[in-house]
Amino acid sequence: MLSTRTLSRRSVFAAGLAGAAGLAGLTACGGDSETAGAEAGSGSITVGFSQLGAESGWRTANTESVKKALTSANGFDLTFVDAQQKQENQIKALRDFITQDVDVIAFSPVIETGWDEVLQEIKDAGIPVVLVDRTVDTTVEDPFATWIGADFEQEGKTAGEWVAKNAPDAKVFELQGTLGSGAQVDREKGFDAGVGKQVVGKASGNFTRAEGKTAVEAALQTYPDATLIFSHNDDMALGAIEAIEAAGKVPGEDIRIVSVDGVRDGLQALVDKKINYIVECNPVFGDQLAGLIKKVAAGEDVPKKTIVQDQAFDQTTTQSVVDGRAY
Repeated sequence: MLSTRTLSRRSVFAAGLAGAAGLAGLTACGGDSETAGAEAGSGSITVGFSQLGAESGWRTANTESVKKALTSANGFDLTFVDAQQKQENQIKALRDFITQDVDVIAFSPVIETGWDEVLQEIKDAGIPVVLVDRTVDTTVEDPFATWIGADFEQEGKTAGEWVAKNAPDAKVFELQGTLGSGAQVDREKGFDAGVGKQVVGKASGNFTRAEGKTAVEAALQTYPDATLIFSHNDDMALGAIEAIEAAGKVPGEDIRIVSVDGVRDGLQALVDKKINYIVECNPVFGDQLAGLIKKVAAGEDVPKKTIVQDQAFDQTTTQSVVDGRAY
């Protein structure tokens, strides 16, 4: 249950929410650590948002979507902090948000574990938490009001279903995301549940193109019989393409690639026949997040989780789809 302090403060916001929601003209915030307080009105909802980093095209698109939605024109006073993929940076940001006495804290956790202490501090301060994209594994009772993001496990299952149907004899190298993150854990779980017996090796590329390339360079030596790569995101898949081509092989043919994300560069590689299949992880849900935060700040009931809808793309995808992509 939320503290009396939080509920009483929310009652002040509730009166102004309807009018704020009707204002038009959204503008994006700039920079890695910033506040929109100078522009916000006295009835604004103060939000501290800690993004885990900018490791991929997906993350950049997600950040842009959040910033466009949580503006002063839309009734928010946003403080945004980029944690640069370091949990210690993120924990510091969360504690700073407590000190600032924000109305709602939102963050996308770098990894699932290690949040017990700071989450308890946030709870003791009576500030509701909204988890974005990734989840936490904590012993703190009722640590967050709601979570919004993709169904990572289903993404892994969808990728595995394509492999089972189209490459049942493939020997798979699994290019994992940041170890211990919700996306890595659940995508691995979903994929391996269907075709885990086909996986000959795994390594982390930490969700970045450079580390994905390095991991695949090593994998091509360690697992020379691998015929398919399942990448936990498009940026790593693009790094894998570079490694495969440098080794004198043809990506999409000699070594097929299945990926998750659906960013423009990934879809372009799909159209170019270098990637074989992509399961979307839609990053553009800032408006949905804004709606949830307004309800949380007003003390309204919200669903414990909101699943962002995804789709999938195969090599029949056309150039017009890529050109029309918003991210």
